[in-house]
Amino acid sequence: MALAVRRAAPAWNPNWWRRKLRDEKVAPRASQSNDSAVAKKESSSQRLKTGWAGATNSRSQGPGRIFAQPGFDWKAADAYLFDIDGTLLNSRDAVHYHAFHKAVADVFGLDLKLDGIPVHGNTDVGILRAYLEQAGVPEEDWRRQLPQAFDLMCAEVERNAAKLQPELCPAIPELIRSLSSQGKLLGVASGNLERVGWAKVRAAGLRDYFSFGAFSGEREKRDDVFAHGIAQAKAIRGAHARVCVVGDTPADIRSAQHNHISVIAVATGIYSFDELQGHAPDMCVACCEDLLVQ
Repeated sequence: MALAVRRAAPAWNPNWWRRKLRDEKVAPRASQSNDSAVAKKESSSQRLKTGWAGATNSRSQGPGRIFAQPGFDWKAADAYLFDIDGTLLNSRDAVHYHAFHKAVADVFGLDLKLDGIPVHGNTDVGILRAYLEQAGVPEEDWRRQLPQAFDLMCAEVERNAAKLQPELCPAIPELIRSLSSQGKLLGVASGNLERVGWAKVRAAGLRDYFSFGAFSGEREKRDDVFAHGIAQAKAIRGAHARVCVVGDTPADIRSAQHNHISVIAVATGIYSFDELQGHAPDMCVACCEDLLVQ
């Protein structure tokens, strides 16, 4: 399968998004006057997910670091579920974030602020719940408005799809093509809403490689997103199909373990190799290039 894969946005200027993409409260680091202006304008987005803005502090350390549990063969799975943000790609834009902000403003009349809200490894639904609870909105009120908010968010991302600037993580095109050529079943399992997730995958030039996807929306918890992806894989390949997750956060590791499937952790998001290894994945690599040499 020959696809034109989009590797990086040509005009990306890292000074525009010089901020530490972590859950802790960290002020943006501005070294130039235009950095200060952008930092002021985007003060509400200081802790953006890697899928919401340029992940300039992604921790990929290049190939070479590999850990595997004794006896684990990463090639033995029949199906692979890939997380999107930080695993397949890092977004060098703020399309998803601005869509989230617009949905919160238009539907709930609030100005989205993520201070203290866990975002990395969370789902869009989980982030929205945490924010609205912090804002004091009763669940019976926000729950009935969720479909409207989700529709608006998805429509906004699709309307601005041309502005999406995905940068593929190292060796992702080669890995995806290799697995596909071996007849492996490929799916995505993401905390994004479905239309948002597929918009990112399409923008990266990878859509045709994936047979199915599991997303948030009806499912709030990552455990349930993964369970849905596993069910789809087994519906296609049979009840005994072996499924493996590829993800970049401790939440991916925990959810795979919760669902009793193997997991490969890749340090191409905000978490370091050592942080990921500490959660006992079946395998941990600095980036997917390490898988290709195994």
